[in-house]
Amino acid sequence: MSVNAAADVTGRSPAPAVSQSLPLTPVASIDVRLVIGRLLKQFPFNPAYVEHVITPFFMMSMNHGERLSLPMIDTTLTKENALPYYLFGLLYENWKPNPEEGVMVFLQGLEKRGPDNRRKRIYMSAVTRDLYRPMYSGKVMQFFNEWLDDRNVGKPLMARYLEGFFDMYWDLHLGVKGDAIPARVRSFGESFNIVFAYQDPTQMIVYGNYMTARSNLGFLKEWVNERVIDIVEGRVANPEQTFVYHWIKNGEEGDDFKRKDVVFECLHNMVALSQWGYTLYLIMLKLGKSTGDPDVRAWFKKTMEGNFDQASDTAFTPLDRFVMELFRTISPNKGSVSALAEVAPPPVGRHGYIINPHQATSFDPRHWNDPEKFDPDRYDAVPTSHQIDEAKCREIGFAQCPFDRSGFDVKDGRNAVMRNSGFGTVYPIVDGVPLPVCDYAGFAPFGFGYRRCPGEQLTTQVVEDFLRKVWWSKIEFIDIADPKPLPIGLGGIISDNVGFTGTV
Repeated sequence: MSVNAAADVTGRSPAPAVSQSLPLTPVASIDVRLVIGRLLKQFPFNPAYVEHVITPFFMMSMNHGERLSLPMIDTTLTKENALPYYLFGLLYENWKPNPEEGVMVFLQGLEKRGPDNRRKRIYMSAVTRDLYRPMYSGKVMQFFNEWLDDRNVGKPLMARYLEGFFDMYWDLHLGVKGDAIPARVRSFGESFNIVFAYQDPTQMIVYGNYMTARSNLGFLKEWVNERVIDIVEGRVANPEQTFVYHWIKNGEEGDDFKRKDVVFECLHNMVALSQWGYTLYLIMLKLGKSTGDPDVRAWFKKTMEGNFDQASDTAFTPLDRFVMELFRTISPNKGSVSALAEVAPPPVGRHGYIINPHQATSFDPRHWNDPEKFDPDRYDAVPTSHQIDEAKCREIGFAQCPFDRSGFDVKDGRNAVMRNSGFGTVYPIVDGVPLPVCDYAGFAPFGFGYRRCPGEQLTTQVVEDFLRKVWWSKIEFIDIADPKPLPIGLGGIISDNVGFTGTV
């Protein structure tokens, strides 16, 4: 679950291969009004769209930050409104941030999250490892079983992935699927996905989908709010199998996680979970019969033929380590975005951002021997969040832990507490047992420290279930001839070129 709200900005058009997101080039040297004037002569953009989307798009700079030596981002790099400004019209009907309508933790500065990063702890309390198997796995595996069913043999897989994704998405969040999801809600999700895939508002496909999403935004929020009320008032079967149930219970609808914020988190996760499709696509390429990486294929076979779910003397099972190495090497989310204060002449201010890179940090030779090598065993001895205490911080060279270590007791009936490491990384302790997170800068795909993605454990287990399905059904991924370009969400535009052979 991204992770962080948005990784990069791209202006690329559909291509037959993966279109990676690239940072926008600063435009201080161009006359923005002249450029926009030329665009308006070619395209019939709505004036409000020009003012609130196209103009901020051109008045934006995205800067590359450093590779981190420690898994920790300084609090001076803020998440407050750390989303390319031209995208806020997809979240707020007045086109700009308005916390009075609700806000998501991924766009909040640390100082606004409550004591000890409480908002992040409450969010993560709904997606911890102990909840996945009893509460969420059945919904995820139903999706995988339908997606990888024999009727889809030999067909492009990713378009079919998108066809079923939002049933799983809303089932996980609100306990609804199928005909219970209105057409306008589905339309919003599809358009939202396309905008985040292209991320260039001067393209007509983005303009059309942006405005379609906005036309359904109010309806979506009201529908989500009504479904949240259904969960609160007990009108949903098995409400504990939804994220919203745990957010409501553990946040107690207090100032640190209001009901309107719950609604917003359901909207935000369209960005975070859109990365699941891109991630699975990259994994299928790694495992593909002709496109695959021989080392990855060999490690997959070795892992699944052993006791892949059984931890030995390490913090992680063999399957955990295999998936972690997949994430390190493919790094679906390219970086952690922070907002910068920038000054530009009137009438339009510049919006500035900085990206601390994930992949470059994960491949830094300061952190690993042979960083280019695919080797799940590299996680046998990495430090975990529970081990980064005051003594470990002093050993590293800090006078004290940069972040005070504290706990937040969950309220949903579990014996669980949300703790944090000395680097600020939040992790759960359930029935007295820490559920490990690799707290090491060399493993950076989920971000750093107090800003680390709280959906990491959920996303890891979703991918593990996908790999179980692939192994148990003896699936082999194959090339598809004449593939079509497909907007996959935050991952960009991919080529729908992966199919599979028959299952058992």
